[in-house]
This record gives sequence, C-alpha cells and structure tokens, in this order.
Amino acid sequence: MSLRSALFGIQRALHGLALFSIIALALVVVGYTMASALGLAPWLTFQAQFGAWNVPAAGLIAQIALTFLLVSLVFFIPSSRRILALERTHRDFNLSMDDVARAYHLCHTADRAGVFTLSSEFDAVRERLAYLRDHPELGSLENEVLELAAQMSKQSRHLADIYSDEKVARAKTFLRQRQEEAENQQQKIVEALHACREIRKWSQQVELEESVVASQLSQLEEQLAATLPALGYTLGRDSANVVPLGERPAAE
Repeated sequence: MSLRSALFGIQRALHGLALFSIIALALVVVGYTMASALGLAPWLTFQAQFGAWNVPAAGLIAQIALTFLLVSLVFFIPSSRRILALERTHRDFNLSMDDVARAYHLCHTADRAGVFTLSSEFDAVRERLAYLRDHPELGSLENEVLELAAQMSKQSRHLADIYSDEKVARAKTFLRQRQEEAENQQQKIVEALHACREIRKWSQQVELEESVVASQLSQLEEQLAATLPALGYTLGRDSANVVPLGERPAAE
C-alpha cells in the first residue's frame, strides 16, 4: 500500500508540473503574440515551402496557431483538475474504507474473545474506541476512522456474542465428538459386516460338509444293500433307524 501511495504521489506531482508548464508557456506565448499584434515585438519569421509553393507569412501563421493551441489546452485545465480531485477523493475513500475494515476486524475479533464487558451503548462505543486507540497496529489511523469502526463493532455485538470464541470452540468440540462417534459406529459396522461374511462362509462350508457326509452315508447304504444279501443278511429299515440283520440260514 505504501508503494502504491508513493507512485500516486509521483503521478500527481508530474501532472501538476505539466499543468504549470502549460499555463506558463501559454501566458508567455499569448503575451508575446499580443505584443507582436500591438507592434511592440516582432512576429515570428521563417521560410516554409510546401512542394514548389512558398508559404507566405509562415512564421506569423505558426505563432498564431501555437497561441490558439496553448489557449485551448488551458481551457481543459479546470476539467482536468476536477478529474484529479475526483480521483483523489475516490482514493481517499478507498483508503479510509480499508482502514475502517481493518480496525473493525480487530475490534470484532476482540469482541468475540470477550474483551468488552460494558453493556450501555455509549460506554460500549467508548470502550471499543479506547481499545482501538491503544492497539499497536492502528496508531496511524485518524480518530474518525476509529470511531466509525467502534460504532460498527457495537452494532454487530449481537453477532459477536452468538459467534464468540467460546461458543465456536464448544460447537467445534461437539461436532468433533459427533464425528468421532460416527467414525466409531462406522468401524463397528465394518467389523459386523466382516463377522457376518465369516459366519455366512462358515455356514456354507458346514452345509457342504453335511451334504458330503449325507452322500457318503447314502453310498454306504447302497453298498451294504448290495453286499449283505450275498452273505445271507437282509438290510431292513424302520422308523427308529435300526438296521436289523436277518439270521443266516443254517448250512445243510
């Protein structure tokens, strides 16, 4: 910001010097032209040629044209000064608003931290103004800027109370706890899903083993049913799953 201010100051100085030079030169040329018209000074004389045509009284024409040009430029000076004044006012306004915003930010931050305790409007503004005057970063600001920032901070005191550092910290702590609980629940859900997959896999494995055992028992029964009659035994079935073996006939 200081470099920008310095460049703006240099620009203003050069602009002022240019305006002063134009006015001074215009006064000198107008005075000399008037003196020449009154016969008190000689007209400007020089030879000028345009192609094969010699321009008569070229010096007089050039002197009058230069005088008219400088007088015309002088008439633009008031409008130029007004433009400069508007630019300076706009720049000062921007600088003032930047200063007000900076002071208000510091005051509002202190208000959120609970620095100010007075409740009445007059005392609250005065307390904030005293804080801003004693702040090391705001020593170069004007008193009007500090007063405006203090009044703005007083108007936004309700927001500072709602979003105080203590309440914001408590809200962040609450949200952090909720986030931790959600993460713990998510971890438990992941573990439960893993256990469910293991149980399902185990159940499928047990069912497969049971089906294998049932198939083996069926094959064993078929083999017994085919083998026992050759030995003179019969394989019977009853509801109690008892397998009675018939007596082998006596050898003759």
